[in-house]
Amino acid sequence: MCKKYIWLAFVALLIFGCGTEESRLEKANRKLGSKQNPIKMYFVPSLEAGKVVSSGEAIANYLEKETRLHFKVAVPTSYAAVIEALGTYQADVAWLPTYAYILAKQKYDAQVRLMTVRNGLTKYRGQFVARSDSKINSLQDIEGKIIAYTDAASTSGYIYPSAILKQRGITPKDYFFAGGHPQAILAVYSGRADVGCSYWSPPDAKGKPMDAREKLLETYPDVFEKVKIVDYTDWIPNDTVTFRKDLPPEMEGIIVQALYRYAQSAEGKKVLKALYDIDGLEYASDKDYEIVRTTLKTMNMDPAELLK
Repeated sequence: MCKKYIWLAFVALLIFGCGTEESRLEKANRKLGSKQNPIKMYFVPSLEAGKVVSSGEAIANYLEKETRLHFKVAVPTSYAAVIEALGTYQADVAWLPTYAYILAKQKYDAQVRLMTVRNGLTKYRGQFVARSDSKINSLQDIEGKIIAYTDAASTSGYIYPSAILKQRGITPKDYFFAGGHPQAILAVYSGRADVGCSYWSPPDAKGKPMDAREKLLETYPDVFEKVKIVDYTDWIPNDTVTFRKDLPPEMEGIIVQALYRYAQSAEGKKVLKALYDIDGLEYASDKDYEIVRTTLKTMNMDPAELLK
């Protein structure tokens, strides 16, 4: 008899658990795009939050005019928070870095629909930087040093750099997460860290460096002289515009098309450049990111374990 009650309780738990998931999805999609339930578009805090919000709201305003849907912009305090928001229906669209997308896909079946373009490329690299007056001139010199990574879900600012060091048997003395790419550079510039890891993109047409140091140039005009590049990671597919699972397909399609058009407009080019140095958007699918999974497998790294 006791076993019977236990079994019934287990069945009830399954039923109510499924009902809860279904009710959350139903609530998330109910009148989605209305003032009461706007489409929630999340951005990662890889740059100063105020600047990201400003650019995000400009994008949202354009989308509202083009689609006649209502949008709400948010910038949580971490990449992981954005991923969880996609999984709990708190976010409908997210501008995710590569690794964050990989994890969102694995955990919550999120769907990539667009890939960013920079300097005509849909791929980029991570970089290791150090102060120019330091004796750190190679990856091997990082042994016993303090590293400033960006965020635990950053492909170029943590995943690939840490994987390379692990693969080569290089052990730092300590490390910390600075909270973003400019912050990791600043940690090196100010002497809080010996080494910083961030994104690298090729110089522009005039030869101006366009890696993460450029974001500090206005405030720290000598950043290129004070902070040098030590080495690079392998190439990485560019960051994404990702949609949560079970978003109404027609609505998703309308948003994707509107964003693609926006990226080609004069206003869009200006706003996206200010947002994450984006020059354009291209259509993308999950297969474009299989190389990242292959790399992680080669290094015996499980995406779900890396954020724990």
